[in-house]
Amino acid sequence: MKNRIRELRAEHGWSQADLAERLDVSRQSINAIETGRYDPSLPLAFAISRLFGLPVEAIFSPDQETA
Repeated sequence: MKNRIRELRAEHGWSQADLAERLDVSRQSINAIETGRYDPSLPLAFAISRLFGLPVEAIFSPDQETA
């Protein structure tokens, strides 16, 4: 899953640690989500959405893999 977390975090001037603290997760989790190694749980995706004030689909998009 692709996401805009790194871009949005940079716009707010937050480090990975800052964002992690705001979401009550580890910095390593933020890094893994940003790099696409981990897809967030649905509750975490909604928390990220609320924090940035954007709909989930404005932050996350599916990979363009063919079935």
